[in-house]
Amino acid sequence: MNEKPERAILHVDMDAFFVSVELLSRPELVGEQVIVGFASGRSVVLSASYSCRALGVRSAMPMSQAQALAPHAKIIEPNHAQYSQVSQRIMGYFSTITPLVEQLSIDEAFLDVTGSLRRLGGPVAIAESIKQHLAQELGLPASVGVAKNKFVAKLASEHAKPNGLVVVPPARTVEFIHQLPIGALWGVGQRTLEQLDRAGIQTVSDLAAHSESSIVQRFGEHGKNLYRLAHGIDERPVNPVREEKSISAEHTFATDLWDTQSLENELVELSHRVAARLRRGRKLAETVAIKIKYADFTTTNRSKTLSAPSDSPSLISNGIIELFRKLQPLDQAVRLVGVRVEKLAQANVGLQMTLDPKDEKTREAEKIADSIALRFPTGRLTPARLVKPHKPDDSSE
Repeated sequence: MNEKPERAILHVDMDAFFVSVELLSRPELVGEQVIVGFASGRSVVLSASYSCRALGVRSAMPMSQAQALAPHAKIIEPNHAQYSQVSQRIMGYFSTITPLVEQLSIDEAFLDVTGSLRRLGGPVAIAESIKQHLAQELGLPASVGVAKNKFVAKLASEHAKPNGLVVVPPARTVEFIHQLPIGALWGVGQRTLEQLDRAGIQTVSDLAAHSESSIVQRFGEHGKNLYRLAHGIDERPVNPVREEKSISAEHTFATDLWDTQSLENELVELSHRVAARLRRGRKLAETVAIKIKYADFTTTNRSKTLSAPSDSPSLISNGIIELFRKLQPLDQAVRLVGVRVEKLAQANVGLQMTLDPKDEKTREAEKIADSIALRFPTGRLTPARLVKPHKPDDSSE
């Protein structure tokens, strides 16, 4: 009577989310080839309809390649504010089912519905009601996996795509995962995959046939985790609090750039975008990092620790510019620049101020800028160094 019930975990993954949201206001494109992204050949695919995926188009693929594969596809520029709004509605709905919702990204989440079974019925009934609600109330398709743990539930939702439901009963967990290729296990990257292949391990059942000690001897602690997953063991809880570990912003140029002033201006712009996200999330960053991708696609990353955790765009951009100048002179033109902040902490712990009165004035100016942005969300405040000088009209007197 006191035995704990078997856990019931759902993984809900919205199908081609950006495309699906766009089709809500463009019903005439339903069933057509649709790609969300910018038409520039140097941008990448953010989302693609399943009719495009059937032609080989994938997320993160260069747009030029996607257009070659699907020349008749309708390309729609992304509306991230709208996607975030819809995502909030979805996650808000999930929270009415169970308080144990772990959001993985803008369009997917784990739900632990173990405590909701008595109120809402079995896990399959709950999954079906979720799909029905998303379809009828929001007009969006979703794939759902149902299993006894997170690992298997996510595998199940992948097998359910598109717009399906796959249930893995607890008693059939091992049977389900043993049919899969070894690459299906979490933590199996290209290097591990090559090592497993050399050991003659190509499927999950191949790995499960080995003893735990032999796998640990070959792969260390990582092998212990692989062995447990191969036997369907995943005891991680669904964690409703998902802390961001980093915040980043990137920009790919239309043409490769050599000009250091233009590159620095873009880095300052990205620093301000990242700092704004820090302040919205009431976070401080201890580390700043720069990413430079060159014309030949080689990438350089550098980071540094700030004197104190901060959300100040001026402090962040100063640190980024310092990192960038250490990379000069540039060996080749730059294709992409990125700014990232790491080691995030809650801003309510307080800011450590310096003795320089300029810092306090800068901080006050940033607070005023935030207030203006809240009042006039369609407006845009620009760092002074990015304001282009006004050129008088030659025709004026």
